[in-house]
Amino acid sequence: MPMNYAKTAALLAALTAIFVAMGAAVGGQTGMVIAFFLALAMNLFSLWNSDKMVLKMFGAQEVDERSAPEYYGLVRDLARRAELPMPRVYIMNNPQPNAFATGRSPSRAAVAATTGLLDALPREELAGVIAHELAHIKNRDTLTMTVAATIGGAISMLAQYLQFGMLFGGHNNERSGIGMIGAILAMLVAPFAAMLVQMAISRSREYQADRMGALICGNPRWLSASLLRIERAVKRIPNEEAEEIPAAAHMFIINPLTGQGMDNLFSTHPNTANRVAALEALAEEMAKSGIDVSGAISTGGGAGPSGPWSQTSSRGPWG
Repeated sequence: MPMNYAKTAALLAALTAIFVAMGAAVGGQTGMVIAFFLALAMNLFSLWNSDKMVLKMFGAQEVDERSAPEYYGLVRDLARRAELPMPRVYIMNNPQPNAFATGRSPSRAAVAATTGLLDALPREELAGVIAHELAHIKNRDTLTMTVAATIGGAISMLAQYLQFGMLFGGHNNERSGIGMIGAILAMLVAPFAAMLVQMAISRSREYQADRMGALICGNPRWLSASLLRIERAVKRIPNEEAEEIPAAAHMFIINPLTGQGMDNLFSTHPNTANRVAALEALAEEMAKSGIDVSGAISTGGGAGPSGPWSQTSSRGPWG
């Protein structure tokens, strides 16, 4: 999709500009030149290897039909329905229920779910989550999302380095550039600016993926039920890996840091209640069109009749 490639190019340009500005603030003209070439190298690397980096960041382990037959089979069936190539399938050993997709194209995509998600969700709700992630792949959102996580993370790491250096006297007024003030500005402003760039691409794509995911799995209420269940769990169960890599929070189906997205400038995700309302409206629209959604799961979390991807509604469909 040309629009997605344009968004990725714009994102790369914005994050590169932020990174170069940090270099200028900290090291003057020399710092700016160094930051520019580092940013170019990061851009090239992230375009080709960012998916591997993100999966490694979260300790994701690849599984196949033998090691996780039900989970793998669910992804395969949904990918076939979405008319997508079979993505690689990963499991993250993390108690917080959550998931994300990555990869620079549908032919090189991957879907990753936590053990907490696979243990906590009935099969129909899991189908809704996986379908949402496949929608990101089909819309080619994953390239933009993964590049944002990689370069945004690098900006955050540089800011942390500056904080550490200032704390232990590594940066003083004898430096080139604008000295201590530049370092402080770089530490405070650059990560914030990078966060705004990431959030600019985050909320609208979530609504789009919700709608397409609901159509892929065939029942919007499966996805809305999973969103509510995941949000409740995220508030109780921390994701330590995500806390260490906040620049990647936008990749998950629900914000793994707080689970309390608000539709404002400082949110990586839309408000869950708004997403659920949009899915409920879609369910009503489908019902009026004569599409059967009677197998829905109630938003209160109870399991209804089995969906098209299950023979049972057992929990933990990954072993």
